[in-house]
Amino acid sequence: MPVELTLHKAAEELRRGDLANVLRARQRVAGLVGTFPHRLDLRERLAEVYRVLGQPAQAGRWAYLSDERDPEETRAFERAYRRAEARLVALSWQGRVDEAPTETARTRLETLHRQARLELRRELASTPHEETSWGACLVVMAGGTFVLVCFLLGLVTLAQFLWKLVS
Repeated sequence: MPVELTLHKAAEELRRGDLANVLRARQRVAGLVGTFPHRLDLRERLAEVYRVLGQPAQAGRWAYLSDERDPEETRAFERAYRRAEARLVALSWQGRVDEAPTETARTRLETLHRQARLELRRELASTPHEETSWGACLVVMAGGTFVLVCFLLGLVTLAQFLWKLVS
């Protein structure tokens, strides 16, 4: 179904206003966003549907790359997805940052990527750099060797048993 026809049907369903129709409209527009992730107008339409459903975090999610966005919805989205990496995943952006159609969208995506890298660096820096002792490695290797020998002995025993049954 062409995009404009799908949008028209979704708009009709939104106008009807009952929950079943609004949920159908959400499904239609979400499908379009999945198919055309670079079209900000479709993302804005999906944000409108979530506003009707009373879900400001989701409305903020889909309006996040828009030139005009509601600060309350943006805060709700950022509270729901606290880490920059989680926000990037939630935005479902496909492709490179420079493929974004507007300067605003490129800037916001670039900022999220930079924040995600900083969060990852901080997380890696706070991770203790402990080395495993040689003794622990030897115990693990000895245990693994013991299990392997037991497995091989079991195979040999099974083969001997089966050989006696056959002959």
